[in-house]
Amino acid sequence: MKTGASKYVFGLSVFFGCLFAAAAPLQAQITPGVTENEILIGSCSALEGPSHFLGTETVAGAKAYFAMINDSGGVDGRKLKLIAYDDSYDPTKTEACFNRLMEQKVFALGFFVGTPTAVKYVPMAESNKIPLIGLFTGAQTLYVPLRHWVVNVRASYFDETREQIDGMWGTLGYKKIGVIYPEDAFGAAVLDGVKAALKAHGAEPVAVGSYQRQTAQVGGAIDTVKAANPDAVVVVGPSNTVAPILQQSHAKGWKPLFLTVSFVGTDELIREAGPDAEGMVITQVVPPYYLTDFKTVALYRRTLTKYAPSAQPNFVSLEGFVDAMVLVEGIKKAGKDLTREGLIRGIESIHGLELGLGPQLKLNYSSKEHKGFDHVLPTVIRGGRAVPFTDWSTAAPK
Repeated sequence: MKTGASKYVFGLSVFFGCLFAAAAPLQAQITPGVTENEILIGSCSALEGPSHFLGTETVAGAKAYFAMINDSGGVDGRKLKLIAYDDSYDPTKTEACFNRLMEQKVFALGFFVGTPTAVKYVPMAESNKIPLIGLFTGAQTLYVPLRHWVVNVRASYFDETREQIDGMWGTLGYKKIGVIYPEDAFGAAVLDGVKAALKAHGAEPVAVGSYQRQTAQVGGAIDTVKAANPDAVVVVGPSNTVAPILQQSHAKGWKPLFLTVSFVGTDELIREAGPDAEGMVITQVVPPYYLTDFKTVALYRRTLTKYAPSAQPNFVSLEGFVDAMVLVEGIKKAGKDLTREGLIRGIESIHGLELGLGPQLKLNYSSKEHKGFDHVLPTVIRGGRAVPFTDWSTAAPK
């Protein structure tokens, strides 16, 4: 080969070598929040404010599971890191919280809390094409229509209210049902669920009363519903508003069967309402955290003891733990070349997965279904503890 030609070939080889060398780190960074050693997950929830129990406990459960996974080597050699910011369960703070996570270039989102905030976050996640996995809310708008970038784990409020209405209607013969709810997206979501469940029986609520969200100014709502003399009342809200409703109702001598959905934060409600919580029915979306015969409940208890020894087990952090399990399972199925779309496809490939929560709580996803569970477990507060039951006659006021 002539000298000039040799120099030309050598020059090309150097050029393309440099080009590929420069492209290698760029390729490694093509998926935001993913490096060779780390996967960055972002969360916005109520870490402060009157409903902070829900956010802090959800995040605590998720962090405990991540810590266990990291100690075992992570996923494909990558450790999981959770960045959690506060939105105080306040819809007006959602955009700023979301933008902070985007600035951090997180790979995916998870462990968000509440309907009024979720309805703000969902369109932001969709427009940014970022997976949002495991929200502590059962609002129907998260399930229907199917949202490609949003993956739910828990059963919906429609599932919970259907269990409540069907149980009372068929076994207890309770057909006069009232609803007390906050004037926000959460209240509307549960009210819609009650109405849909009653409609299936050719009925509707005998009375509804609303109150301003996140306040204890509930007297007017109580009086409105009490006047209709219902057999039972579905009370909607977090513990800081449901507790005053129970206390003020009992102070008036009004003691129908009170029910609420899982979002209430059962253990915090028991602490805040004290003896007034006794006899309340709460539908749950995960098994009670003290039933360690369930493999994953036992794992949750051991993991919490190891990584958060001062934490008290509860329904909320158990749900955060389970949500983290689902996220990690999706990451595993997505493979080493992790992408956001790959995570969604990975979760969609989960069919009939036994998570160690009992035979009725198996994960089922597909490209047409982003709802993991549909099973609901009714419990009643007895002796300061949420006790599961299958026979609704045991829930009748004593």
